[in-house]
Amino acid sequence: MYRDVLRILNGLLSAVEALLLIVCLLYAGYSLWDNQQIYTSVSSLQNELLAFKPTATENDEETGPSFEELQAINPDVCAWLTMDGTRIDYPILRANNNTYYLSYDVYRKFSLAGSLFLDSRNAFTVSDAYNLIHGHHMNQGRMFGDLDLYKREEFFRENATGSLITPETAYQLDVIACLNVNSTDDVIFAPQRWLEDAEAVLDYTERNATYLHADTLALARTSGAPLLCLATCADGSNRTIVLCMMTRAEGGAAQ
Repeated sequence: MYRDVLRILNGLLSAVEALLLIVCLLYAGYSLWDNQQIYTSVSSLQNELLAFKPTATENDEETGPSFEELQAINPDVCAWLTMDGTRIDYPILRANNNTYYLSYDVYRKFSLAGSLFLDSRNAFTVSDAYNLIHGHHMNQGRMFGDLDLYKREEFFRENATGSLITPETAYQLDVIACLNVNSTDDVIFAPQRWLEDAEAVLDYTERNATYLHADTLALARTSGAPLLCLATCADGSNRTIVLCMMTRAEGGAAQ
């Protein structure tokens, strides 16, 4: 009798263990599928938006889509950012706070990937001496995931350009430095301190950069060119930073 009870209990325990294993496998499979759906949706959205990517004018002649078309989708679009050699090629949005576009896309639909967005303490025109753009770090190089590439010295040395187009101006971007900072850093994450003069940011960058283009930093100092900072999550409370100099592109106008 006692052995029969033990045999039944052992059978029940084995069945429970098997059931738990099946549940874990199903959950793992669902998580992988769900993550892939997120990346697929980000890729699809990017491909869709690329059809609206504004271009700088050439000799006052329109050469492609205009900002009017993009801002018809969402008037919060303030710029378009492209970093050469990466998958970073997205519209930039600006809300009146720094939380909304953490979880909403350009269509104002809920999205775990969020959007790339200009810090709410910066001017909508991206015309301050120091401008800060935030974005989620995602695998497969989505959103600001490819900022990790700049943490490789060879890539950093060989890929140092990009572009930023606003409704008023087209800028060439030249990478100054890659840094690793804490999320509470009171230089990088305090754009309101450097709206008119960002010399202190260059001093800080020179002292703390992981990799640095010294000639570009020197040029930024002498020219007084505005700065663009790209920020995303790294490990724990750390943040990956790519700092760029903004130079008005030849022609200097956007559509």
